[in-house]
Amino acid sequence: MYRLFINLCFLCLIQTGSAGQTIFVDPAKGKDQATGTIQDPLASIDKAVTMANGFSGKEPVTIKLAPGLYLLTKQVLISPFNIKNDTVAYTIEAAILPDDSGWLPSSMPVIQSVSPNNKNYGHFDHCIGIQVERNNTCFKGLKFLGNTHPAVVYYYAIERHRPELKDMKISQCYFIGSKNAAPMQGAVFAQGSGIKIDHCIFYECRNALLLFLSVNGFSLTHSIIYGAYEGAVWFGKYSDFVFRDNIIANNHCFWVGMKDYQPHYVFTNSLVTGNAIDMGLNNNGTIEKDSLDMPVTSSVQRSGKVLLNEIDKDTIPVNYLHPLPVSAGRDIPAGIFKKQHSSR
Repeated sequence: MYRLFINLCFLCLIQTGSAGQTIFVDPAKGKDQATGTIQDPLASIDKAVTMANGFSGKEPVTIKLAPGLYLLTKQVLISPFNIKNDTVAYTIEAAILPDDSGWLPSSMPVIQSVSPNNKNYGHFDHCIGIQVERNNTCFKGLKFLGNTHPAVVYYYAIERHRPELKDMKISQCYFIGSKNAAPMQGAVFAQGSGIKIDHCIFYECRNALLLFLSVNGFSLTHSIIYGAYEGAVWFGKYSDFVFRDNIIANNHCFWVGMKDYQPHYVFTNSLVTGNAIDMGLNNNGTIEKDSLDMPVTSSVQRSGKVLLNEIDKDTIPVNYLHPLPVSAGRDIPAGIFKKQHSSR
């Protein structure tokens, strides 16, 4: 696995021509006193982000994570924020991505917070994994787990608090919660425009997506949200979004909109089934059933039982948490793989 990591990283350097703003991280072989090169990787995401925050060049910033477990002991802050000059692309990604040759579930970097509450906003104590305070960010090929700290009730894996920010893509990522062991109050809590969620799986998070202010240009595509025990998607007063090729199943509520707002939602080529409440309304944090505002749908299935490939043996299947062959929604291209493989 490590040899595959090294080969892929060298290939990346050949293709980009320079590693001037690329940082390599390896929790097993790296050291936080290192330089962050491929030969001398760092050990933690926090140190890599701190190093990247000091970059001033115009080339894209990339942090490449080797396979392994990354524990967050405090909030990781991606900065600096400069709305006028903040145009450089900033990516945190797995060194081995799900569609790369030889990828296995063990190739995926696992990010888990063990931090106590690290943010108090409006007298609300909660914990953030990664706080995004710049434009043009991207997360690819990562697995986020919940927070195991016993004092934390409200944990958000990725937060982007500023509504003036724009362009954030989250692709080919898992967000897996466990309400009895490592809960995830919200997988992604984000404001601002250009939020793109693509080929992701959200499994048993309390809420998958919390999106309220200035969320113009949002898209949710090729993704699975399963078992959210409050709401799959909470959404502000906006209608210009893309929703297609998704499986939304067995959640308490599918879509939580805002009261006193006449939406124009369009949902396309998806499966929405098994949810206790289909369309809901946000009444100061409480979900009420919305019986009036019905979305426009095109090729949206509203029934069928979703059966996911959960772990029940001593190995993790390559396509775990994807629909089984007998599952409803098997025809929908949702999941972390962008390429379709017969073995999956």
